[in-house]
Amino acid sequence: MTFPLPEPVVLEAEIFTELPDALRRPGVSSYWAERNRRGQTVDSFLEGPSFDREGNLWFVDIPFGRIFRADPSGNVTQIAEYDGQPNGLKIHADGRIFIADFQNGIMRLNPETGEVTPALRDCDTEGFKGCNDLHFGRDGSLYFTDQGQTGLQDPSGRVYHWQPETGALMCLVDKVPSPNGLVLDLAEHVLYLAVTRANAVWRLPMSPSGRVNKAGLFLQFSGGRAGPDGLALTAQNGVVVCQTGMGLVWIHDALGQPIAVVRSPRGLGTTNCAFGGPDMRTLFITESDSGSLLKVEFPPELGISGAPMYSQMALSQ
Repeated sequence: MTFPLPEPVVLEAEIFTELPDALRRPGVSSYWAERNRRGQTVDSFLEGPSFDREGNLWFVDIPFGRIFRADPSGNVTQIAEYDGQPNGLKIHADGRIFIADFQNGIMRLNPETGEVTPALRDCDTEGFKGCNDLHFGRDGSLYFTDQGQTGLQDPSGRVYHWQPETGALMCLVDKVPSPNGLVLDLAEHVLYLAVTRANAVWRLPMSPSGRVNKAGLFLQFSGGRAGPDGLALTAQNGVVVCQTGMGLVWIHDALGQPIAVVRSPRGLGTTNCAFGGPDMRTLFITESDSGSLLKVEFPPELGISGAPMYSQMALSQ
């Protein structure tokens, strides 16, 4: 007997805000674009959405090393510009901002001054391949991916667990073809990992000692020009997957069944996402092709809401 998957509800995203013309850089060359777009110029490439406690949405611009903040009304302000390639951004519960930077490692941003300084440059003097994304656990420890140029031709990407307060650093896995977005489940017993070039999401069970055991394939995608990128978690313990290159964001239940899919009204570069809004039923998405921030509000009958990020929790939690 077969049990077919339910048909996911199709939802259309809308524009929340766009990078204003004054902050775009059309026709300006960048090292990132030269290497990743074969010389074709881009005016921006947005990634790393993350909410602070005041409801501001922070995000990054990879090719020009910039950090932006959008207020709840969608007004965008540039906070920082530095020599780097910021890819992921997450906010500590105490307000500190950490950046996964492909060029420099893990960086720290002072949200008041805009100063960007190194937080973790290497692993025991061995340089990183190219850090991509990061995720805070409830204890304030940081999980991050070291992707570099890995892929099916070189499955040597790594995932690390770092304790910023003590400096303890552990490599959890080191044989991943392009590790990207990552998120812990509600119990923090499982780490979900987007594996972009394998077009997949892996499930990494965490043992009580903190090691990964019995890593497995959780979701398999097909098509597109890239694959799963940023991840988020629902309050129902489901996994949200941004399928960049397809212009889609998939919402799964705790078993991995697709229950909804969000379509971009602009480009195909749905790179990452974060839940926000007063009831955590609105998903905000970076769409890198058009330099836009999208949003979609889930109808109450779907029973979909977001699990809070560490930045949205009280320190006592």
